[in-house]
Amino acid sequence: MVQAKTWILKQHFEGFPKDTDFELKLEQLSEPRDGEVLLEAVFLSVDPYMRPFSRVRMQAGDVMIGTQVAKVIQSNNPSFPVGCHVVSRCGWRTHTVSAESDITNILDDWPQDVSLSHALGAIGMPGLTALYGLEEVCAIKPGETLLVNAAAGAVGSVAGQIAKLKGCKVVGSAGSDDKVAYLKELGFDQAFNYKTVPSLEEALKNASPEGYDCYFENVGGPFSSVAILQMKVFGRIAVCGGISLYNDTTPQTGPYPHLQMIFKQLKMEGFLVGRWEHKNDESLKRMLTWMQEGNLKCKEHVTVGFENMPAAFMGMLRGENIGKAIVKV
Repeated sequence: MVQAKTWILKQHFEGFPKDTDFELKLEQLSEPRDGEVLLEAVFLSVDPYMRPFSRVRMQAGDVMIGTQVAKVIQSNNPSFPVGCHVVSRCGWRTHTVSAESDITNILDDWPQDVSLSHALGAIGMPGLTALYGLEEVCAIKPGETLLVNAAAGAVGSVAGQIAKLKGCKVVGSAGSDDKVAYLKELGFDQAFNYKTVPSLEEALKNASPEGYDCYFENVGGPFSSVAILQMKVFGRIAVCGGISLYNDTTPQTGPYPHLQMIFKQLKMEGFLVGRWEHKNDESLKRMLTWMQEGNLKCKEHVTVGFENMPAAFMGMLRGENIGKAIVKV
């Protein structure tokens, strides 16, 4: 029998997560039954969504939610032979007995020189989120101007690059000078550090005096209130996240954008990436091609050691990462 290490949500987060909210436990796994496989984690993802989803999708004592790239080390399923790699939504675990319905094969033509960790980033859920937010929600068109906040993160950095590939002007906001420098390396037309500009309103106006056609929203809160005022008539806003709100113990209030949304006839839509799951194979192949062509660059912030999962998660929520935050087992 295999022994798995698991990270448990010991208690629901109150405010910003802390070490005592997590507990490392051992679990004895049974042998895989017919159709099942035994997985060994290789890379694990830490993502902002885990913070709000833990409140609504988990109970205290559950294994922390999340996705990993895993290697099949024992198989009773011919579709997943020993030695192959899969993406699994089995949470913060080193080993898992899994059914076919809970795992997805890595793309068949995955290049040898591309780390499998990117299946958790640009060629995975964050990349798909960026793509669908632009194509399906914003319906972005060549020549338009896009605003992206949290632009140096796993989703924002990909969204900006995809918009550039589509012939758009891209303005990015990030929380450090190093992140701003990274956005300029990626080809963003304008980028600024929202923490150091004297006025967010003036920074947005200076970056695009004519306003914004599309806004990829990852932050929420006061940033959103200011950004909505800079939208053009018939502007579209894809609401992907609201990381400025996730750790609040008291809900933030106003100002309220309704009049601006009416006068400018804005479209503002929240979305979850799973809505377009039927397009994932084709979409992932497109993005992998962009990466191989050098048109999609993807930086990773790698933490080594399964024991460091909570630290990596909390560091990501503090904004310590540039690009995708990954834990390598």
